[in-house]
Amino acid sequence: MFLEGLDALDQKIVRLLIENARITYSQIGQQVGISRVAAKMRVQALEARGVIEEYTAVINPQKISGAVSCYFEIETQPAALAEVTQRLAACDTITQIYRVTGRCKLHVHAVAAGAAEMEKLIAEVIDPLPGVVRCDCSTILSRIKDIKGLRL
Repeated sequence: MFLEGLDALDQKIVRLLIENARITYSQIGQQVGISRVAAKMRVQALEARGVIEEYTAVINPQKISGAVSCYFEIETQPAALAEVTQRLAACDTITQIYRVTGRCKLHVHAVAAGAAEMEKLIAEVIDPLPGVVRCDCSTILSRIKDIKGLRL
């Protein structure tokens, strides 16, 4: 299982942080039965190991007037994959890039302020990409379920 590298206490701490990343060290300690200082040391160790990568606010772009969110499935020639991923990663409108198996090599998520910004992304970033064999774009109409991070 993917949690084999974590002992039971670290698993409890990670679960608490997933539920509420703003939880205090004192609250963590109380809930798992250790001191505030021990909780802080555990969390810092998880951060140092790269188990915890970041803490962030999750923004729902659909709640922002006019925001447009799209997924792109991009298939590239093998020789162009590195350059394509570099160009995509440099674009602020693109929020996620995954290398995937199957026909499409990249799964890309983008959030734009509106339709005009999304069209600009497509015209100025996506369309000129070298070695693209196929690119499909799907606009997200509504969010039904969206789990952030790892669920334990």
